[in-house]
Amino acid sequence: MTAPFSSEEIAAESIKPDEYQEIVNRLSRHPNKAELGMFGVMWSEHCCYKNSRPLLKQFPTSSDRVLVGPGENAGVIDLGDGLHIAFKIESHNHPSAIEPFQGAATGVGGILRDIFTMGARPIAILNSLRFGKLDNPRTRRIFSGVVEGISHYGNSVGVPTVGGEIYFDAAYSGNPLVNAMAIGLMETPDIVKAGASGIGNPVLYVGSTTGRDGMGGASFASAELNEDSADDRPAVQVGDPFLEKCLIEACLEAFKTGAVVAAQDMGAAGLTCSTAEMAEKGGVGIELNLDAIPHRETGMTAYEYLLSESQERMLFVAEKGREQELIDIFHKWELHAVVAGEVITEPIVRILQGGKIAAEIPATALAENTPLYEREILPEPPDYAKTAWEWTSDSLPPCDEKGINDQSWNEILLQLLATPSLASKAWVYRQYDHQVQNNTVLLPGGADATVIRVRSQTQSISTYKGVAATTDCNGRYVYLDPDTGSKLAVAEAARNLSCVGAEPVAITDNLNFGSPEKPIGYWQLAKACEGIAEACTAFNTPVTGGNVSLYNETFDNQGNPQPIYPTPVIGMVGVVEDVRQVRGQGWQQAGDLIYLLGHNTVTLGGSEYLATIHNTVAGKPPHLDFELEKQVQFTCREGIKQGYINSAHDCAEGGIAVALAECCLGGSLGVEVTVSPDDNQRWDECLFGEGASRILVSVSPEMQSAWEAFLGEKLGSYWQQLGVVKGDSLKINDIVRVNLNRMKEITESAIPNQL
Repeated sequence: MTAPFSSEEIAAESIKPDEYQEIVNRLSRHPNKAELGMFGVMWSEHCCYKNSRPLLKQFPTSSDRVLVGPGENAGVIDLGDGLHIAFKIESHNHPSAIEPFQGAATGVGGILRDIFTMGARPIAILNSLRFGKLDNPRTRRIFSGVVEGISHYGNSVGVPTVGGEIYFDAAYSGNPLVNAMAIGLMETPDIVKAGASGIGNPVLYVGSTTGRDGMGGASFASAELNEDSADDRPAVQVGDPFLEKCLIEACLEAFKTGAVVAAQDMGAAGLTCSTAEMAEKGGVGIELNLDAIPHRETGMTAYEYLLSESQERMLFVAEKGREQELIDIFHKWELHAVVAGEVITEPIVRILQGGKIAAEIPATALAENTPLYEREILPEPPDYAKTAWEWTSDSLPPCDEKGINDQSWNEILLQLLATPSLASKAWVYRQYDHQVQNNTVLLPGGADATVIRVRSQTQSISTYKGVAATTDCNGRYVYLDPDTGSKLAVAEAARNLSCVGAEPVAITDNLNFGSPEKPIGYWQLAKACEGIAEACTAFNTPVTGGNVSLYNETFDNQGNPQPIYPTPVIGMVGVVEDVRQVRGQGWQQAGDLIYLLGHNTVTLGGSEYLATIHNTVAGKPPHLDFELEKQVQFTCREGIKQGYINSAHDCAEGGIAVALAECCLGGSLGVEVTVSPDDNQRWDECLFGEGASRILVSVSPEMQSAWEAFLGEKLGSYWQQLGVVKGDSLKINDIVRVNLNRMKEITESAIPNQL
């Protein structure tokens, strides 16, 4: 039997030759064009995680707070007092590289649908962004477009964008990372899941119309970018946030009727994914008639309907006899709603068009029993890592308390504060509406994590509860040592939450990596997963779901692959028992005493100082002691709860000098502190070296005795008093003295000046 497709046509669907043969074996025939397209998107890395699934199995996924773990549209956790939170993170990297505005905007729209599909009202958006250097015109265009896209969608749909992180590094020049996270508060008494059930129950298509935008987006997201990727613009969807706002309200109203049996967002792979996943999860089949699908373009083929990723669409399974009740709700919100199919006994996805069968595939072949590649992990670290680990600070020019290379430490500090990765992100977050819904407790730029007040709209509960959230990852650390770097990402995310007084409870992750088909790429991915698993177990922060984004690579002029830094972004949420007690990072009042919680062990390996001042990426990232880290975080949280601590800030990129500067800028107050190098420690290590388990806090002087007794009990010797909040400058010993206005001018103008 001759194949109806050429090898080029098969490859165009991202299907490998042996995978095509497997399709033929499963169907006992060759697929038609529509079926080949369905397999192409569902067997892409973006949808079936064929390279990463074996690694994800090691993640801890359960705890007393986890109500829904991996496998659904979003994870759900219990905050207590009957309050349930849904949250998830997703990537839209490749679309944003090609069409920054729509790529980022539809990334926000997609993650919001994951949240309200569960029956939760979206209450917050965060993001984690990576770009190349801003001296590159293309990077500036992508950066501006992405920020505008996030702003447009979030502001228009009425969900506050409250936090995130942004880094700039040449490693992301050709392939930016745009990860969007959303949080929602459950409004329905029962969590809405995706598994179809009830033979004969009608399948409803609701929301917007289907067009040709977003064709093959899942396959597009599962391949490296190259100079021809701009030709794939049709793979970038176009979003309508005002329509999505109506869809949120209509879906939540529909869910409250109890007539919705199952619901699935039409995101990646559109109708193909939603029908296959709902059928497979329910152990049933779905028959869908494309002639009933509302469309906005004429002459669409079955292939185009099934692979379209048009936005703002959902698929429901309704209780038989109650479909009109649901249709009326959507019509009230001026949205489409039609019966397009039904649940059938045979566990297949059957697609009809023009009275004929356009496609017929076993549901498990599309959604569960998909290709799986268990690749071998390099038995030892690759040469680039071994070489990097040999670096020591002895190779740097000599320095003393005056400075290095004829530069004073004042000049070095200001240069770091002007680095876009460390500089103020006010130019970005001022474009976001971060106070809509009136529940934002801590505003962007004011703390290490955001805090959202949780108000139940369905229960008469009086509570001061809140949810804290953050996104975090130092890609340079992970590049140098994927295992340790990933552990540090989890630890810093937890530390960020602890600094506002929240108890870390769970994570969602976005694994952004290069090609897993290359030994180094797979080694990075495998080791990072090991690190995340170990850290999440140590902190009791299980993984409730997430996203895997591989093939984040471009090619240089010689055709050599240029992968991004491996960047496993950690989105973590925590419980705030009383939002009136949360703390920000800025000093609160003159005269407060400054303390450093944790150890004084730091390194310049992988540091911002080493990369920015010496143009070197080498060394090993900081060592992480789980027990000390947990104790430092507990001490901070408990200190906030007991009223000792007035402000708290994680001491991270840029070391203690930059952390002190950020606290000064956050509170518009100066500080005088004394630090000194340990034995055999350089001055630049002391000032700008980075380490885990370190938090700067300020305490009222009248609390000093009780606070220090508390520190001795909780941390032993792992703390030190550094100085006092005073004046209008940052003063470190007699070697650094920088006026606050000067620091503010430098850090706030850094990004706008480069644009």
